[in-house]
Amino acid sequence: MATHERSDLYHQRLKKFIEEVTLYPVSCERLAKGRDDLTWLDGVLAGGAKIVQLRDKESDTLRLLEKAKIFRQKTLAAGALFIVNDRVDIALISGADGVHLGNSDLPAPEVRALAPELIIGVSCNTEEQAATAEQRGASYFNIGPLYATQTKDGLSAFLGPAAIPRFSARCRLPFTVMGGIKKEHIPELTAMGARRLAVVTALTGADDIAAETRIWLETIKQQTTLA
Repeated sequence: MATHERSDLYHQRLKKFIEEVTLYPVSCERLAKGRDDLTWLDGVLAGGAKIVQLRDKESDTLRLLEKAKIFRQKTLAAGALFIVNDRVDIALISGADGVHLGNSDLPAPEVRALAPELIIGVSCNTEEQAATAEQRGASYFNIGPLYATQTKDGLSAFLGPAAIPRFSARCRLPFTVMGGIKKEHIPELTAMGARRLAVVTALTGADDIAAETRIWLETIKQQTTLA
């Protein structure tokens, strides 16, 4: 594939991310009340999500790839972006739109050189990490964890919503926020400038995932209008 074609694809993906993404659902089977990731995926897509992230640290590589290929098929059919957590190889082989990298994953500059057409998200736990996100080749950065969360062990420090304007002032890239976000947090987060809220348990633990996704999307839309 020619470089300009990769560039065109990248910009199409990034445009969709910037213009359409407000709610950013992230999978986690162990917090899904016995439901698997594919059931969760069907629910969030039925609810109108424009992006999903496959986050699976338990499956072996072949099972993860099989799952990622199904995610890719279903997100394409729904017109949603598909991001893989951590695994650049799985993202590339499955045809995902992007990869999200934590601070202990492959360095973003090397991933950008390897995969110029992928959206690359980077986790930022400090303002300094946010300040370097763009020069490291990121497409967007995540601010978090904001509140206490069940999805990561060993955390004791949480940034709080006041971190949003501080971090976002250090980087001009679009950003997401994450970490223990509940519906009652939406007004304060949007008031602080957040426009893309990444959530795990709020949707994986919902009785009706599709209905809860719709509620979140509508609430974010309403609060963003007011902010």
